[in-house]
Amino acid sequence: MIEKPYSQACENNKDPILNVIREVFCKPVTVWEIGGGTGQHACHFASHLPHLEWQPTDRSENIPGINLWRDEAQLANLLPPLALDVTDPVWPCTSVDALFTANTLHIMSWQEIEIFFDRLSLYLNPNALLCIYGPFNYRGAYTSESNARFDGWLKNRDPLSGIRDFETITNLAAEHALELLNDVAMPANNRLLILKRRSCPEP
Repeated sequence: MIEKPYSQACENNKDPILNVIREVFCKPVTVWEIGGGTGQHACHFASHLPHLEWQPTDRSENIPGINLWRDEAQLANLLPPLALDVTDPVWPCTSVDALFTANTLHIMSWQEIEIFFDRLSLYLNPNALLCIYGPFNYRGAYTSESNARFDGWLKNRDPLSGIRDFETITNLAAEHALELLNDVAMPANNRLLILKRRSCPEP
């Protein structure tokens, strides 16, 4: 029997994130969540943002756990989770108007991040909105001692992972026609980056 997954971090950050994304995703749209994890974010956001359809995705091994949360929530606007690895050559969609991802970039290798942004350039529609939540370094420096310790833990677990530099990520985003709209300070030394796909990508 599958045990229902639980993340205390999700419980801690779900309301601060909600307070931001409710202003970003203010129009009826389907939001694709990359790295749905436990499913807690999907249930919380779908329940408080009934004008949205929420599409959780994650690697196949996490889908059963997300389904446990979804089955319990019984929300009409929370779609069945889809198996998706950002490195998949084909994503289970034709286009995306809104995308949310939390605590994923520091888990991915840099190669996976590059592939992720390559895929975004294929699937994001013009003017699509993208929200990225998590910790970032600025000008190559940690923003707190706790982030430095967290980065050490990440690299000890997987040398290819680690907290990414804000400037490197936003430069990569710009190369893929994504414009930074806002960089919002969040609790626990995290940030929420809000980006928009340019309507007419620059040559």
